[in-house]
Parts: sequence; C-alpha cells; structure tokens
Amino acid sequence: MITPATLRRTVSAALEEDAPWGDLTSTALLPRSAQATADLIAREPGVFSGGEVFAAAFTLTDPNVQVDLLVSDGERFKTGDVLASVSGSARSLLTAERVALNFTQRMSGIATLTATYVDTVDGTGVRIADTRKTTPGLREFERHAVVSGGGSNHRRSLSDAVMAKDNHLAVLRQNGQDLAAALRDALSRLPHTTHVVVEVDRLDQIPAVLDGGAHTVLLDNFTLDDLRGGVAVIAGRAIAEASGGVTLDTVRSIAETGVQVISVGALTHSARALDLGLDLRID
Repeated sequence: MITPATLRRTVSAALEEDAPWGDLTSTALLPRSAQATADLIAREPGVFSGGEVFAAAFTLTDPNVQVDLLVSDGERFKTGDVLASVSGSARSLLTAERVALNFTQRMSGIATLTATYVDTVDGTGVRIADTRKTTPGLREFERHAVVSGGGSNHRRSLSDAVMAKDNHLAVLRQNGQDLAAALRDALSRLPHTTHVVVEVDRLDQIPAVLDGGAHTVLLDNFTLDDLRGGVAVIAGRAIAEASGGVTLDTVRSIAETGVQVISVGALTHSARALDLGLDLRID
C-alpha cells in the first residue's frame, strides 16, 4: 500500500526535478486558455500498476485536471487498450506527462514481470516475493507494483524483521559466537511478533538455524538437489525460502523442490519499463 504521504512526497519531488522553474516549452508556446484531452494507451500487453501515481502527477501539477482511470491496478490489458484519460489545461497535461508516464511504465513493467513469474509457478502453492533490491526512494511504489502482479512483499526495511545474512554470520564466527545461541539470545530480547530469517548457503548450516528458533530458513543459491535436501532437513520446523539467481527458466523447477517462498530480486532491479504512451486527442 502506498501511503498518501509517500505518494505526495515522491511525486512532488519528481515534478520538481523535471520542472524546477516551470515548463519553459509549454508556457512559451501554448496559450494559457488552451484545453486538451489525452489517453494513456498500451503499446504492448501487460499488467497495470500505478494508477494513483499516474493521477497524482497531473493533480499535483494542477488540481483542476480531470483524471479517469479505466483499468485497476492488477488488471491485465492488451495492446491498444485505453488505460486512462486526462483532460484539462494543455500546459498542465504536457508538464506532468513525462513524470506520469515514467512512474506508470516502471510500475506496470514490474507488475507484468511479477505476473509472469507467478504464472510460471501456478499450481505449486509457492509464493513469489520481492527483495530490498529496489530503486532508492521508490520502494513503496515498486513493492505496490509487485503486489499488483500477484506477488508478495518481503520485509519492507531493515527495521521490520531480523534477517541474518552471510556477513552477519561471518561476524558471529569471527567473534567466536555460536549461531544457535546467538539466535536464542536475540529472540529472548525481541518482541514476540518479530520474524527471524536466517540465510544459509550450505546444508550443514541448517540444524543450528533451526535450533536457534528461526522462523524462516533462506536457502541461498542452492542447487535443486540441495534445495530438496534443505526442505527435508527443515521438515516443517520453519518456512523454507529459496533465493539467489532465480530466473523465469529456473523458477518452476525451484518451486517443485518443496520450498514455500521464492524471493526474486529481478522483479524490481531488472524489470523493463512497459511501453505506454499518452496520446493527445485531435478533434
């Protein structure tokens, strides 16, 4: 969910970046009284995301602009579909156009890629999740887009869950600390609602993680055989999550090993912006 404060702050910052002293072209060339209507057109099929962000780009530029969203976030569309329409001051529409498109193309690209991953593991019961590999400042938008595509969100930030990764474990080893004991100590001091995830890259690390009481064991860059072995060792004592180098070619095979969650950094760091255009209606 994108909070109203984040929506306003992020879109306003983008508008200020794009037109710090106004839109020189529109104000120099277009009559102040000129009105226009434009349609958001899909130039390729996909899954829509970012409707409220698209609308905010126009209404924060000019509260008198009318925005009509014709599809909902998470809805699939075809090439040529009209996804939204905007009408109002021609100057305002052209000033906000690029920011509106940048956000919506990016978010719809993430939603579309996520939906492809979700479709690929259909029937396995596995959850496709994002990671913290997001564009700085745009995490809420990108996480929203993942959900639009049928995916799930991982922890939002470093403040939301304990997630011990390889470098955390290396520091513990360097200081001669036992992993299971360190986890039990942490759990004794944390609120009972705190979720604890531990990343491992070898099968022999799993027993200590389970003994320490972790809620999720993240099997990082495991082979398919080792994933199956890891699931067998975990044996339902924790959530089994797979991550690392997941692609559309491998995600189905990974899902079939018995893991419950597959986290995919590519959903946000490698999604291609979808080709959407804002076409002015010429009467």
